[in-house]
Amino acid sequence: MGKTITLREANQTFSRCIREIEAGEEITITRRGEPVARIVPVTGRRRVLTPEQETALGEAVKIMKEGWDIGAGRFNRDELYEDILGIHGPKRRG
Repeated sequence: MGKTITLREANQTFSRCIREIEAGEEITITRRGEPVARIVPVTGRRRVLTPEQETALGEAVKIMKEGWDIGAGRFNRDELYEDILGIHGPKRRG
C-alpha cells in the first residue's frame, strides 16, 4: 500500500510529499478518516539529480560508510550509558 496521511498534513507538507512520491512512495490522503485520494509516482520516471546533488550524495554515503572521526576514540552505547549513569566502576551514584 504505502503511506497514509491526512488532508491537513498533505497541505502542510506538500513539498515533502512530492519528494517522497518522486522517490517511489505511494501516498493515500484521508479526510475525516476516509481515503479520498492516492498519489502515486509516474511509472518509469525517477527523480533526476543534478551533478552537484550526485556529488553531495556520493560524499555523504562515503562519510556514512567510513564514519566521522570526532576525536573521541571508539566507544559503544553501553559504555556511554555506563559512564553517564555511573552504573559500573568508580563513578557509581547511589
